[in-house]
Amino acid sequence: MTKWVYSFGDGRAEGRASDRNLLGGKGANLAEMCSLGLPVPPGFTITTELCAHYYANGRAYPPELVAQVEEALEDVGRIAGRRFGDPRRLLLVSVRSGARASMPGMMDTVLNLGLNDETVEALAAASGDARFAHDSYRRFIQMYSNVVLGLDHEVFEEILADEKGRLGYDVDTEFSAADWLHVIALYKERVESELGEPFPQDPRKQLWGAIGAVFSSWMNPRAVTYRRLHDIPEEWGTAVNVQAMVFGNMGRTSATGVAFTRNPSTGQKALYGEFLVNAQGEDVVAGIRTPQSLTEAARLEAGSDKPSLEKVMPEAFAAFVEIAGKLEAHYRDMQDLEFTIERGKLWMLQTRAGKRTTRAALKIAVDMANEGLILREEAVCRIDPASLDQLLHPTIDPDAARDMIATGLPASPGAATGGIVFSPDEAEEMKGRGEKVILVRVETSPEDIHGMHAAEGILTTRGGMTSHAAVVARGMGKPCVSGAGTLRVDYRAGTMTALGRTFRKGDVVTIDGSSGQVLAGAVPMQQPALSGDFSAIMEWADAARRMKVRANAETPADARTARSFGAEGIGLCRTEHMFFDDERILAMREMILSDTEEERRAALAKLLPMQRADFVELFEIMAGLPVTIRLLDPPLHEFLPKTEEEIGEVAAAMGVEPERLRQRTEALHEFNPMLGHRGCRLAVSYPEIAEMQARAVFEAAIEAAGSTGAPVVPEIMVPLVGMASELSFVKGLIEGVAKAVLEEAGVKIDYLVGTMIELPRAALNAGEIAREAEFFSFGTNDLTQTTFGISRDDAASFLEVYRKKGIIEQDPFVSIDIEGVGALVRLAAENGRAKRAAMKLGICGEHGGDPASISFCEEVGLDYVSCSPFRVPIARLAAAQAACRR
Repeated sequence: MTKWVYSFGDGRAEGRASDRNLLGGKGANLAEMCSLGLPVPPGFTITTELCAHYYANGRAYPPELVAQVEEALEDVGRIAGRRFGDPRRLLLVSVRSGARASMPGMMDTVLNLGLNDETVEALAAASGDARFAHDSYRRFIQMYSNVVLGLDHEVFEEILADEKGRLGYDVDTEFSAADWLHVIALYKERVESELGEPFPQDPRKQLWGAIGAVFSSWMNPRAVTYRRLHDIPEEWGTAVNVQAMVFGNMGRTSATGVAFTRNPSTGQKALYGEFLVNAQGEDVVAGIRTPQSLTEAARLEAGSDKPSLEKVMPEAFAAFVEIAGKLEAHYRDMQDLEFTIERGKLWMLQTRAGKRTTRAALKIAVDMANEGLILREEAVCRIDPASLDQLLHPTIDPDAARDMIATGLPASPGAATGGIVFSPDEAEEMKGRGEKVILVRVETSPEDIHGMHAAEGILTTRGGMTSHAAVVARGMGKPCVSGAGTLRVDYRAGTMTALGRTFRKGDVVTIDGSSGQVLAGAVPMQQPALSGDFSAIMEWADAARRMKVRANAETPADARTARSFGAEGIGLCRTEHMFFDDERILAMREMILSDTEEERRAALAKLLPMQRADFVELFEIMAGLPVTIRLLDPPLHEFLPKTEEEIGEVAAAMGVEPERLRQRTEALHEFNPMLGHRGCRLAVSYPEIAEMQARAVFEAAIEAAGSTGAPVVPEIMVPLVGMASELSFVKGLIEGVAKAVLEEAGVKIDYLVGTMIELPRAALNAGEIAREAEFFSFGTNDLTQTTFGISRDDAASFLEVYRKKGIIEQDPFVSIDIEGVGALVRLAAENGRAKRAAMKLGICGEHGGDPASISFCEEVGLDYVSCSPFRVPIARLAAAQAACRR
């Protein structure tokens, strides 16, 4: 019989931290904490395998599950000295999700389960606090009705707000027991009027309703969106954790809080977190009340007049500090902790690896390596390569004027500018139109996830440093200012009011997530200085990786940027990109539209000095590092004149009639330019083009070698080759020019001639092509297009539909299709090296900057990857991690 339920409590557990795939992260870590002897309320975990069974069997449970749950419930009651559903020895439980990967706030939770009209009185009698008991019951009704019965929580918030107004209260803690009794009655009336049946009183019916709701929440829209954004497979499923309740809302000696063992924004080695006295955990993260600092140091830094946990409950605080240190040392990583203090007794409710900004991740990894807690190789593998992108974007210029309209908490660092929107749907819609937006909310909820992803940054008027907005924004690497309490947001009117000024949808603001400032208008930005921690990780990564990392660059600015980020050469210089400015495109059009070789050579003579100067500058910037120059590969339509004015301009330059050029333009029209007269086909048809470019390359290499003193070994790449005979023809042209140029200059230089593998035929016949090619560079953009038979410019309209329907897991233009395109790459690499053992292999498509694709490149044994300049650090780190995994 399958075991679906695993118990923990009283210093023993049936699972361990290593069982996270089966028990989910929360369940595995609860079991681990129990085994470590930490104070953990007893409970049990229903496995992720049950979630898979649940969905595979029409949301039904296996018959043996009920008995296993009942047995585990009895065990929890035995440890706690209570019994579920028994008013005389009342046991209440929480029901929480727990996926293998952390998904904060995306799935559902129910607290205080087991309360009803009878047991609430038993709780009041046992605790000696009727106010606490009725507060817990109203919380349970509100949460259960929302999560399990499907009523909008705003229904209950409206009732609560009305009662606060009627009674003249500001906060929930002012309600008396009698007040809560009245609220409970109003809640129950609303449930019955909305659903047509009373609120469920049977504790076991409540329990199974909550278990089903948690499993169902695995497929709710926000969880689905979060999984898509973080590449979490649907088949992983979630576990369900049922645990004895402990109460942080039992008066002034009780509290609840969340904490990180290090600062998740900066990485500073100091306890970081918040708590609330006389509250339950949801109060802290929901931003309903303003939380207090854990430590005196944090309180002083925040300028708060509310006492810290260190002062309010020194014994519980000391116990928590000891446990936090023990857990960080045990897991060897920064921990995100949840705790409750019930009448002075500390209970640990969760530990997990804490989400952190990239800057914090770098500092924590470097510090832990220097502390001897982890190895340098582990430190390198702790950083998500894609997250480095966060460090490479602008921050506010310190000298810029700041029109400050509000301040809040610096919840997630960085800065962002955009037009304000007040709903996640608006954010997504405007992002789709190419507009940058700042999502402004009173407080965010998990349902806002799609809008938070679409926005440049997030601004809330309520919530703390560990609120939903803060945690999710840090995980996404987006700037966030939370708890900007002086702002007034009116969703109905679509306005945000600050210091007497009114801002409407689309009005531009800037938020500074590092200082907490909200600024009117757009503010000048600057590129951030990369920290010493970044340099340390990059140094360790470079020592660990095997593959080289080059950049795709054809402008001096791109080349310099690439070098500043550690590029080890240029893997793709797209020469056609060099001809789009006004002066050059005219000569380019003359060349394309010429009828005779003589006319073409005249136009090419104008382009030669420009092209040579371009190459000289690139070679000088790279100072002896390899530079791969791709011969002209333009779909011709990109250069043809499109307007009457442009045709007239070219005609005047060539001294011909506009009508003649118009006819020539029409004759060159192609139905499918991406598969048309381009690449090596141009060089075969018009050898003089390839000859001009080859001359520019060799003359530039000679000049740059003289100016820098570093020998230049140019790599000339012939594009769109499908047959070895094509490459043989073009290579002959290049070699003829090389011989002539070198004899003219009286020098000798080395050079390589290779090709892009970007057509399936080239991949299949790589062995034959390798007889001519001295290197292969996989152009996976076109190889993906030609393998799938789809255009990357148009495929977005249906690829997302494919992904949502499970037909594909990932856009093949984002991450390489290993089974198809990858199989061609592997075949070409093997056959190419079989014919030419010293064959240099690289990749220069967009996949060269994608960590998953880089891992595949390491597996295949490529020599280098080439990517856009700003992705060079990402590629360096990903290449190191790939090498460490082999």
